[in-house]
Formats: sequence, structure tokens, C-alpha cells
Amino acid sequence: MARRSFSLMLAWRYLNPRRAMLSTVAFISVMGVMFGVLVLVVVMSVYSGLEREIKGRLLGFIPHIRLEYAPLGGMRMPVEDWRETAEEVEQIDGVVEAGAFVQDALLIDINGFRPVGTFRGIDTSVAEEVAGIEAMLDLDHFPDSSADMGLDDRVVISSKIARSCAAGVGDKVRLLTLRNFEEVERVYRITEDPPVRERFVEELKQVRQLVDQAWKDEGISDPAIREIYGLLAGVYNAEIREAEQDLVLEALSFLEDEVEQPEEEEGMWKADVGAADAFLALLAKLDETDVKAMDAETLKSMREVVLPKEAEIIGVYAASQMAMTPDVFVPLHLAQELAGLGDGVQGVGVRLEDPYQAGPMAMEIAKKLDEGWYPVTWQQEIRDFSQLIEQQRAMMYFALSFIILNSVFSTMAVMYTVTVQKRREIGVMKALGAAPGQIVRVFLYQGVILGAIGSATGVILGLLVVHFRESLLGVLRGFGVDPFPSSFVGFTVLPAHVNPFEVLIIGVMAFLLCATAAYLPSYFASRSDAAKSLRNL
Repeated sequence: MARRSFSLMLAWRYLNPRRAMLSTVAFISVMGVMFGVLVLVVVMSVYSGLEREIKGRLLGFIPHIRLEYAPLGGMRMPVEDWRETAEEVEQIDGVVEAGAFVQDALLIDINGFRPVGTFRGIDTSVAEEVAGIEAMLDLDHFPDSSADMGLDDRVVISSKIARSCAAGVGDKVRLLTLRNFEEVERVYRITEDPPVRERFVEELKQVRQLVDQAWKDEGISDPAIREIYGLLAGVYNAEIREAEQDLVLEALSFLEDEVEQPEEEEGMWKADVGAADAFLALLAKLDETDVKAMDAETLKSMREVVLPKEAEIIGVYAASQMAMTPDVFVPLHLAQELAGLGDGVQGVGVRLEDPYQAGPMAMEIAKKLDEGWYPVTWQQEIRDFSQLIEQQRAMMYFALSFIILNSVFSTMAVMYTVTVQKRREIGVMKALGAAPGQIVRVFLYQGVILGAIGSATGVILGLLVVHFRESLLGVLRGFGVDPFPSSFVGFTVLPAHVNPFEVLIIGVMAFLLCATAAYLPSYFASRSDAAKSLRNL
């Protein structure tokens, strides 16, 4: 017992040679470890809090699983009968609600400012979706904000749009979907093209030749009518003026209605006498079209497409620069109108009892739906945000860990200095029969004590800083310093979440590094020659 307590007693004696709590050198080492642990605990807790709060907000309005319809693995298509699919999905255990999903880009016009943004349709009949918007409202800066959009043209905008456009509750906003510009481009492109009679001269000539050669009074051959139909279908599917498209459709409908398909393959298609002349008369109308009148009608119809939708701003929500969120929340009917979907939607949004089970639930839902439905989980949708947070956390760990490493090297330097200062005493101890292990433990215990005090103090102070973070931020803001502005993070109160396991790992790693740093100088001190040490060599 005496041999074991000898090293610890001497280690503590070296740390406080003047009977103070710690010597100045030891105190500096403890402070280095303490600040390193404190900063890591605070920064990691704030990052964890930001991640949890932003994910919580996102899960308040985004679907936990989004079902998209893309038959044969092609492009995503609008869904008209989405209500039947939603009702089917709601019968699955673990599903809370399934409804419409609509999101697209638009041009926002407020007070003369015209930023480009995105909108998300909210089904105001679903309480969970409305509650998700209410939880995000910026009531500190816009106390009159509300999420009760109802069935009127009322919207909720982001704080970013409100600041950039000097807008607030009660202002009017005009929304213009960017899809309109695609339609405008298409319309002008059509009006610049020549009419069908000039653009498809060869196709129309070939159709007339087939009619003259193959269409007799008793009917027309199967290969001929199929070729005629294919040529006209190619003209119809091209970008042509609407009036000409109607004429081509009339000719195609004539073939379907007036010509009877034979029972055997490649037989004669039967038609009434004079049917060929009637068909050619329909084609002749394409030669009589008035291009200017058709273009004027086409441009006139474009007015309905490009007219913006006017709505009232009833709320402003606090947006975060750390995550991409819609710039405008609109009622579902307005979202469908802006996206040009009619009564359709872009997909079916599914909310779950446990959002973190979205992966397994997506697989289960996909098995029960028809082919062509593809699920997208919320983890996949915000993958970029999650990767950004993880990368930032890793970078902060890497950067801030150097504070602790510097403290560890300081501890090692202190131990080397102490061993040099105490080499005559080391020689006396070895001459009196002290074992090398005892001498190693003398200085190793010093590193352990410094590491334990520094790590414990850093953890305690870090937890105190996290607990009183708003008071400390208030002091900093009083001096004009705001490291976490609410306009950037999207929160008036800085969120933080203390992960006990993470804090424990930080404290333990700092302690172990300090203990390891003390071992090397203590090992060399234990191997010194007693005679040379006594001669002060």
C-alpha cells in the first residue's frame, strides 16, 4: 500500500509545490484542456440542436414518403385519380394520412420586387399539414401571422422573401408559374413556323396519293389505311397551330368512324361510296386556312396562360439558410392551378406514425401499389441537407480537436520540464531503491490528474454554457456580436441538444490523451542513470 501511494503522493506534491491548488504551469495545462473540451461540447450541442430543430420543422410539412407515378420507369406524370391511391395507402398500418403533393417553381411579384422561388401546395383540410406551418410562423417579427389559408387565395411566405421584398402580413402578392414561360415560348415558336400545308407538303401529298391509288368504292386496303393514319398522326403530334390540329384530328376521327375494320388481318377496310371524296375534302381545309387569323387566335388564348394569380399574405414563417424550404405555401387548389394540373397532383404525400421508419414503410407501400409507383422518402429528399450537416460536424470535430491536441502537447512539455527539473530527486529516489515503475507513475499520475481536472471542468462549464446560451448570446449581442443571427439559422432562440454519449466521449478522449502525453517523458525519466542525476549531469 505504501509503495502504491508513494507515487501518487509525490505526483500531487510536484503539482502544488507551494501548497496551492495547482502550480502556474499545471494550471495553464488544465486551462488548455478545459477550453478545448468546453468548445467541443458547446459547438457539437448547438449543431445537434440545429439539426434536430430543422428536421423537426421539415417533417412538419414535407411528406414522410412521396409517391410518384412514372409508368415504365419514364418521366414522372401527373396523377388524376390520386384520391383512390391515397385511400388505399391510408389502410396500411403505420400510415397516419395520405394526400396530394404539388410543388413547382414560380415568379413572385411583391411591391415591385420579382424574385424567383418555389411554392408548395398545402391541403388545408388536413390538420397535420396546417399545424406544421403554424409551428414555423415567425410570430416575433410578424405577430399577426396565421396559417389558416382555408380555400381562399391566401398564402404564407418565407421570412427571406418578406425581407427581400419588404413585405408583411396583409400585403398582396402576385404569383406567376414559370411553366407559363414554357407555354409562351411554345406558342411563339408555333406562330413562327409555316402552316401545315407548307411544313408537311410531302406527308400530305403521300396521303392524297394513297387515297387515289388504294381507296376504291368498296373500301381501302389494310396497309394503305395504316400508312395514312400513321402519316396524319405524325402531323397531329407535331407542334402545330391549334386550328390546324383540330382539322387533322377531324380527319383521323373520320377514318375511325367511317371506315370499318375487317375481321381478318390485312383485309379490305369497308367504307360508304363517296367516303374517299369526303376524306379528301377534310384534307383540303388545310389548304384554305388563314395563317394570320390562326396566329391571332393562338396569341389571344395565351393571355389566360400568363395571367398571374393574386393572393393575400396571411403569414410569414421563419426560414433557415441551412435548409432549402419553399418560398410560398399556397392552398392545394391554387397550387394545382399554378402548376396547370387541373384536379390532378404531382404525387401522393404520405405521413407516418414514425417518420424514421420511412425506408421500410416505403418498401411495404410500393409492394401494395400498382406498377409504376415509386416512393421517395424524406431522408432522400433532404439528403443534401443531412450531408451538409454531417460534413460540418466532421469539420468542426477536426478543427476543434486541435485545441485539445495543443493542450496535450502542452501537458507533454510540462512533464518534460518537470522531469528535467526533478532529475536530481529522481536520482535520489532510484538510489534509495525506487523501482522504475514507481517513477513512471509519479509523472503519469500528474498527467492523469491534469487530464481529469481539465476534462471534468470543461464538460461542466460546457454544459453550463449550453444551458445559459441565450443569456450569454444576449451579452454578446449587446456588444454588436451575433455569431448565430436568427435571420440565418431561422430561430429566435438558438437550439441546442446535449447528447450524453457524445459529451462522455469528448471528456474521456481528452482525459486519455493527457494521460498518454504524460507517459513518454515519465518513461525516459525512469531510465535515467542515478549516478549521473546525482552529479547533476
